Amino acid sequence: MKIAEFAAQVLAHVGVPDGRPAVLAVDGRSASGKSTLAGRLAAEIPGAVVVHTDDIAWWHAVLDWVDLLVDGVLAPVHRGEAVSYRPPKWDERGRPGAVEVPAGSRLVIVEGVGAGRREVAGWLDGIVWVGTDPALSARRDAARIAAGETDTATFDAWMAEEIPFVADQRTWERAFAVVDGGAPNEEIVLR
Repeated sequence: MKIAEFAAQVLAHVGVPDGRPAVLAVDGRSASGKSTLAGRLAAEIPGAVVVHTDDIAWWHAVLDWVDLLVDGVLAPVHRGEAVSYRPPKWDERGRPGAVEVPAGSRLVIVEGVGAGRREVAGWLDGIVWVGTDPALSARRDAARIAAGETDTATFDAWMAEEIPFVADQRTWERAFAVVDGGAPNEEIVLR
């Protein structure tokens, strides 16, 4: 289907919560296409904003960031408040900017490995799982290493946490849609 049709399905699923934006998690393994899908949805849905878990977790921990996401972003969003959140490591390491969710946003898309984890389920209105052929994900990860976005040791340490985490969480079982992250950009393919 086209992105417009999928966006309509997303909006129908998450609904219109009273006094706050809907919250959608876009979850999946590393290099599955989560960021791409989240960006395409945000471009298609007026008033949608993307929050990347990688920004929340920056220099904090690979997957141990639930309290930061809930306290810094999801709780204020649920109160209908604008968000301008600086995770603690941003101040410690001099990172500029903030995680922003403007007042009046329609949809907050939380994107990243673990975005739909059990610990935040009560804060979410829907989950999309992005699955990709392992060979394609491996090529994408290799390209990131080659481009210097990460190095082999950091990647291997990440995978040592991600693989058992994803296997334990089984987030795809709670998702209302499972999307093929290897489909051509003009298409959304549901699995």
